[in-house]
Amino acid sequence: MPQPPATPDFIANARLPRWLLPSDWPCRDSEPALALMELSEGRVRRTSPVSDNMLTPGAVWDVQGAPVLPGMVDAHTHLDKAFTLPRIGTVKPGLLGAIEASIGDRAHWTHADLRERAERGLQWAWEAGTTHLRTHIDWWDPKTPPLAWEVINELAAEWRGRIHIEQVALIKLALFQKPSEARALAQRVAVTGAHARLGGLVHSSNWDPQALQHLVLAAQATDLDLDLHVDEELNPHAQGLPFVTELLRETGFAGRVVCGHNCALAALPEGRALAILDAVARAPITLVSLPITNLLLQDAVTGRTPRLRGITLVKEARDRGIPLLFASDNVQDAFCRAGSFDPLEAMQTAALVAQLDTPFDTWSDALCRSDWLQRQPLARPTLDGANADLVVFTASDVHAWPSRTAPRVVLRNGRPLIS
Repeated sequence: MPQPPATPDFIANARLPRWLLPSDWPCRDSEPALALMELSEGRVRRTSPVSDNMLTPGAVWDVQGAPVLPGMVDAHTHLDKAFTLPRIGTVKPGLLGAIEASIGDRAHWTHADLRERAERGLQWAWEAGTTHLRTHIDWWDPKTPPLAWEVINELAAEWRGRIHIEQVALIKLALFQKPSEARALAQRVAVTGAHARLGGLVHSSNWDPQALQHLVLAAQATDLDLDLHVDEELNPHAQGLPFVTELLRETGFAGRVVCGHNCALAALPEGRALAILDAVARAPITLVSLPITNLLLQDAVTGRTPRLRGITLVKEARDRGIPLLFASDNVQDAFCRAGSFDPLEAMQTAALVAQLDTPFDTWSDALCRSDWLQRQPLARPTLDGANADLVVFTASDVHAWPSRTAPRVVLRNGRPLIS
């Protein structure tokens, strides 16, 4: 494939996913026609099917049928913990062991340490093609925001225009036991700005329905969207997701709620799991699946091969029209020894462990729909008029994708990044 011009005016013969194409887009031999993308002033001016007699005056980059996606969203990460693995030492298996090890590492969390690790993660995300990143930040003091909260807030301002950074206060439920304290916590989060979200860890080890109710009501009172870690376990008695769904219905919650993990759905009887998803489909909920970390943490016992996969019911959620995203989650820390802030790694894992059919055409939207994190998601996405933030997979094809997706060209505002 030829190298891209410094500033291409056109990208020719791009293979776009079906979910991004209008319903009347022509097909050839049952495949969508390749696209011609016209770029101007850092935006995609127009996308049209390639025709044999089409004139393209200007700098043309012929990508020869390579898969092309818009800039990606990494909807669930932990920049505050990233890259701490070398100093963690031995970690007990499972989620609770990882939490214990991570708490022990906080003694090292100086401003310089946090900033260096978070900036490294953002740089890797930038190079991968991510344009929107949401990070959870451990918050354990009811009166004082953690140092990491301030560091990420600084970086959100510094990276504005390159990566849109959102930060979520990951707070244990015990701090929401009193309504007044719950409201005070929400107000401390809200003062950070529109890129801040209220969150919490909802797990059977700390289950407290009254505190969870106070959390939701506090978010509603301060006009904050929610992002919760929910049922990150294979306990069939976990109650988080159905309780949250019913609570949103009762309160008429107006914001967007993101529920990450939801592993317990895979341990429930089929009828019960599907009934919960039916209720989720009627709520303002986006689900986020974290396949890499959940494979490592769920059903984890020393010296025993895991039997269970730990991934939530992604196909059943998709069948019900529930917005669903895949994300990186933890990167090289006590929770996950792997990771690189490249959302394609999550997609590669999901495609295999969840046996996803036609990943590029059907499932790649789970890496790109940042609007699914917003209160009013788009009815249908389009490239026309959007920023020319694109990822061209120069060594892959739609049949094998997401294989061979590491070789790629990332365009920012229509200009290829030079690595």
